[in-house]
Amino acid sequence: MVQAISRGFPATTALLEGAVRDRVFPGCVFAVLAGRDTTTSADVQAVGRFTYEPESLPVERGTIFDLASLTKVLATTAAVMWLLDRRLLALDVPVSEWLPEFADLDPSDSRRSRVTLRMLLSHSSGLPGYVRLFESANDRTAMIAAALSQPLTADPGSRSEYSDIGFIVLGHLVEKIAGERLDSFCQREIFSHLGMSASGFCPDPMLCASIPPTEHDRGFRHRMIQGEVHDENASVMGGVAGHAGLFSDALDPLRFATCILEDGVTPSGSQLFSTQTIAQFAEPARQPAGTSRALGWDTPSTPSSSGNFFSRRSIGHLGFTGTSLWIDLDAAVAVTLLTNRTWPDRSNQAIRELRPHFHDAIRRELRTDHII
Repeated sequence: MVQAISRGFPATTALLEGAVRDRVFPGCVFAVLAGRDTTTSADVQAVGRFTYEPESLPVERGTIFDLASLTKVLATTAAVMWLLDRRLLALDVPVSEWLPEFADLDPSDSRRSRVTLRMLLSHSSGLPGYVRLFESANDRTAMIAAALSQPLTADPGSRSEYSDIGFIVLGHLVEKIAGERLDSFCQREIFSHLGMSASGFCPDPMLCASIPPTEHDRGFRHRMIQGEVHDENASVMGGVAGHAGLFSDALDPLRFATCILEDGVTPSGSQLFSTQTIAQFAEPARQPAGTSRALGWDTPSTPSSSGNFFSRRSIGHLGFTGTSLWIDLDAAVAVTLLTNRTWPDRSNQAIRELRPHFHDAIRRELRTDHII
């Protein structure tokens, strides 16, 4: 079981303290797992406050954040891996075999019958990247129907376009095969086996005040968003969706990363994912040409949010609220960064420049300490 320690990372901490002063985000937690012989402990550090006001609560090492699109890998992709290992689905079968309505809702477009599960995972299905479905769909059922009926904007497999819509469809597909909602399935089959006790959808209302707010939503919900999912489409779905909705602390994603680095073995010694499935999902997609996507995950590109020192055999993902997880499979290094950079509104994009510097600082300090 991965436990938190406090080793330091003074240069990285100073970098993040500067980011808080520069209003890149009000606060953050980062966690670092390094070395195959030290995967039972991870360094966790907290910087800043919940908001920019000096009387705001300080961020602590165990503070829970809205993970945003880290949901795509820690929940939805992980669920697909679990189902694949148990031969309950296959990557190259058309989505319409499980969800006939995906093709039937627009029978004039024969391309829809060629969209596969692999394409949804690698963001090459031809579905649009983002649509403000919440403006017309007013509940979970309507949201799923709207996602399933979105017109393709490209031929399947011809173009890579990061797609929330594709992962809404994928989350629904997982739920249909599993026979239950994504939150309960992931809690029982994934999070509980990895000791991810801080991870889950729809936080208890009693915990909301202990979660940093993500935005003053002045356009849709007309309130401060704190302890509820930031993403509007996921909000209409009740906070449980394939593309967003998961909350967690900085340590739990490293518990997941440890399972990946340990060839799918859980702390109790059981096999959660097969080594073949892990390798398959970490392999960069061959199509479309030039994509950096793997199955569910991203891999380092030029330039990359992972900086300059993560190997080509690395997988990672970002979240819109200012979160990230990168795992270097060669060096056995995993790094989580959780922020609420969308506070008080989502216009601030400064984290894009910070992320590679943050990851470079981590790797330099690891080398200085001779950990890797």
